[in-house]
Amino acid sequence: MTTPAVPDPDPIDVVAALGDPNRRLLYEHVVDASGWVGRDAAAAASGLRRGITAHHLDRLAELGLLEVDYQRLSGRTGPGAGRPAKVYRRARRDVDVSLPPRDYALPGRLLADALVRASTTGEDPGRLLDDVARREGVALGAAMAVEADGTPSTEAVMATLETRGFEPTRDDNGTIVLRNCPFHELARSHTALICGMNHCLLTAAVEAAGAALDASLEPDDDVCCVRLHHRPGDGGPEPTSAVRDRT
Repeated sequence: MTTPAVPDPDPIDVVAALGDPNRRLLYEHVVDASGWVGRDAAAAASGLRRGITAHHLDRLAELGLLEVDYQRLSGRTGPGAGRPAKVYRRARRDVDVSLPPRDYALPGRLLADALVRASTTGEDPGRLLDDVARREGVALGAAMAVEADGTPSTEAVMATLETRGFEPTRDDNGTIVLRNCPFHELARSHTALICGMNHCLLTAAVEAAGAALDASLEPDDDVCCVRLHHRPGDGGPEPTSAVRDRT
């Protein structure tokens, strides 16, 4: 029997957990220790009871802010050394909270890949950025296909893009408008470069997913530069305006 995957904690819940002063105190103590910290040491440093200390440390671990291990803190081994103690240290994972959603790690990684390739091949970095963006789009399209359970659909595309922070919605004509640009600041300062990258990414994504959509580059100050249009005769959603005219 396969154990169902446990979803990652909501980043807002993770950050909110540090609003508790005792939890924040223990987290900062573990961070300052720069290594593994046991419950007894954390309780002594914080002045909290051991049971309360253990509860808060375990909650921080559940949220992914701390890593857990079991070690013999006495340094002794073999029979009579006692049971290993539960110890904690700061987790290596990042926790980012941004409203509206932003993702600067993705373009940073794609730009780095393009520059590394350009330095070894002498090719144009801008063209290589489009290439690596298309590769990333193929992987994103595979995620869309999984979301659709093998049958690509507009809903699957929108669901996947929602998780990526694009905030998709349909306008009156049935076009998918992406209300948020996850790369907003970069797109403002380097519009042609980043919007071109995004267009290549989303074009490859909907093609790889097999969805009957076309990604169109339509720059707009208020929403993402890319819109997704249903191909003529694809059986996509009827424009809202047409539905209103009949009612």
